[in-house]
Amino acid sequence: MTQRLCHLIALVAALWVMPALDPTTPMHGAAWADDDDDGDDGDSDNGDNGDYGDDDDDDDDGYDSRSSGGQNGTRSGSSGRQPGANMRPGLLRDLLFGRQAPPPPPARAPSPAPAPIPLPERADDEIVVLDLSEADLGTLLARGYDVIRTVEIATTNSTMQRLRVPDGLGLTAALDEVRALQSGQASDFNHFYRTNEAPEVPCEGLHCTSFNQVRWTPPASETAQCGHSTVRIGLIDTGINPDHEAFLGSQLDVLDFDTGADRSSGNQHGTAVAALLIGARSGRAQGLLPDADLVAVNAFYRAGRDERSDVFNLVSAMDQLAIRGVRVMNMSLAGPHNALLENMVTRLSEDQTLIVSAAGNGGSRGPRVYPGGYDPVMTVTAVDVNDRVYRRASRGAHVDLAAPGVEVWTAASVRGIRTKTGTSFATPFATAAAAVLMSAQPGIRIGEVKAFLRNTAVDLGEAGVDETYGAGLVQFAPICAPIPSLQPVLVD
Repeated sequence: MTQRLCHLIALVAALWVMPALDPTTPMHGAAWADDDDDGDDGDSDNGDNGDYGDDDDDDDDGYDSRSSGGQNGTRSGSSGRQPGANMRPGLLRDLLFGRQAPPPPPARAPSPAPAPIPLPERADDEIVVLDLSEADLGTLLARGYDVIRTVEIATTNSTMQRLRVPDGLGLTAALDEVRALQSGQASDFNHFYRTNEAPEVPCEGLHCTSFNQVRWTPPASETAQCGHSTVRIGLIDTGINPDHEAFLGSQLDVLDFDTGADRSSGNQHGTAVAALLIGARSGRAQGLLPDADLVAVNAFYRAGRDERSDVFNLVSAMDQLAIRGVRVMNMSLAGPHNALLENMVTRLSEDQTLIVSAAGNGGSRGPRVYPGGYDPVMTVTAVDVNDRVYRRASRGAHVDLAAPGVEVWTAASVRGIRTKTGTSFATPFATAAAAVLMSAQPGIRIGEVKAFLRNTAVDLGEAGVDETYGAGLVQFAPICAPIPSLQPVLVD
């Protein structure tokens, strides 16, 4: 027997007594953890040397939960072989012919992401009503309704009440019952409204990219005849951090406002929108109108992970801004049609207060959302630096204008700057343009403001007005140029 054969026999014998020496024997244990760690704690600040802000505040139409289960779909330490397989022939082959690389694990299709958790459209036990008579209120109280809250709306000289529906009575049946009363016709559900902020997308660039896109050059001096806002601007949004460096020296007035909820909203969305409007020239989050007078109301609150407002708070907030002389209101929010909201929009429009609202981030097939869906409102969609519509922007005949709203630079909630995406962040561009126009032409009516900005917009997409871009990309440059259509015309 040759020496080589003797060595082989000895090695084969060793295989029967030392199986544990095989390093490819599978290790049994728990699979890799399903990590979804994006650092989003809802309201913390983890800046990157101050260059970026804090929050990954993806305030979307639901909450996405992404699965990453495992490493290439295998167990920890697995080579792709089945547990319990006889490994001795493999080891013998390795000894005779050299170690062979294990075969790659079989490909496994990724598990589909769970559907977003649907958010409620309205309070499940509340009706909101205007100017209910004492007699009709007494009837409802006797039926088991409760008055949650009552506020006076100065704009319409009305009394608004939130009523809790009796247990066991369906909400639709309750609304029918209230509307059947002689003074109960102006009533509706207490619908919810959200900012619908889009997911964050990393990018490089600064706010000047957006400014150039809309042809906006802030005036070099305060004595310039055009380019400033002398009208008061209102903002209804989430909380705002007034101590952010973006607001240093600004005219920012954040009103005390009781939402009736235990948990106030965060500051991410509201701070970003406010900075787009009035961010200081000296900071990195420079706004469109640093010298403007901005009055802000936080009408939002938190219910679990849901950050929202409701129609009771929205109408109250709109009234608070109206009685402070606001001429143009920025409402970067969206929700369903509501009779009380429509009534307030109509009344403010009759009083020549312009409401500018986001088109919403429901996608090309999403439903029309409000207040942007009401005719008097100036409704804004979002485009990127190449003038392409934001992929999740809502469409419809109610869209008036487009503005930068994809990866625009603005203030983070505590310090620094970051990019934001969504129709919420396009809305301030149209609000600022309207404010400059209304300041340059003090007697102009809100219908004329909409017409002017639409007529001077840069056409995008299909020729003419369309449901994706409206009339096109809003432009500032024509506002301060002589426009014949705004000059008096003498007729015989």
